[in-house]
Amino acid sequence: MRVGIMLIPEHRWAQAAPQWRAAERYGFDHAWTYDHIGWRSFVDSPWFSAMPTLTGAALVTERIELGTMVASAAFRHPVPFAREVVHVDDVSGGRLLLGLGAGSMGAYDYAVRGEDPPTPKQKADRFIEFAEALAGLVHTDKFSYEGEYFTAVEARNLPGPTRQPGIPLLIAANGPRTMRLAASLGDGWITTGRGGADAEEWWRGVTELASAFDNALDKAGRDPGDVRRYLYADAGPAYSLTSVATFRETAERTKELGFTDLVVHWPRPEPPFAGDHAVLDELAGGVLDEVRAE
Repeated sequence: MRVGIMLIPEHRWAQAAPQWRAAERYGFDHAWTYDHIGWRSFVDSPWFSAMPTLTGAALVTERIELGTMVASAAFRHPVPFAREVVHVDDVSGGRLLLGLGAGSMGAYDYAVRGEDPPTPKQKADRFIEFAEALAGLVHTDKFSYEGEYFTAVEARNLPGPTRQPGIPLLIAANGPRTMRLAASLGDGWITTGRGGADAEEWWRGVTELASAFDNALDKAGRDPGDVRRYLYADAGPAYSLTSVATFRETAERTKELGFTDLVVHWPRPEPPFAGDHAVLDELAGGVLDEVRAE
């Protein structure tokens, strides 16, 4: 099982760059950032854009894969975004992981643009079109697409992706329609679980979603081994890097449920994700290698 780290885009680059270098030095397999205009309590705090952040990260690292967790269909159009994706893939030397999501139901990403939040159906409809169009735009030159929300007319993608056979497309999905999309279109599936009053309830929800994704893959005729599974573990009530013991337990349960990848958050001095950097040092001291080997 691979392990990734999420870095919140809250710092000016002089402070953020050493974090991205450290993520690689600590031995994480992949590193991620959010894609929002503003997010939760951070709306009133510094916040930087995802794709420039990943471009900077690509220039200060060499090995680690870099991803969007997740690029938002709420405010992006697939045509110009495809250009950004191909560019970051090129700068990173083919290390980009393209996580895609429907976008937060939080009001800010919509309200700041003078829009009302969509209904759940509208949100899913828009996301499905976004993912379908983007998959074509990133990998096919002169690609056309026509939907209710998005249109592309012979859009160019030259020079095309560096990574071959293509940039991995990872679909964030918890509901039946988007899970079918992940099973049919995705190179990977991302889940946050379904929420829950306590950790055990959250893990039960993750178990149910893992089973539902198995069924979706079967109906899509996909080999389960062809689709990686990413668990965004800190969506649950417990922060995974509270301690090394907590991380080990999270990793063990993640692997037992058939996930290939675990993503946790870089510890911050205050909530959310408050933790001690000493835990990162312990992970780098051999814990990550042990988790991969188990």
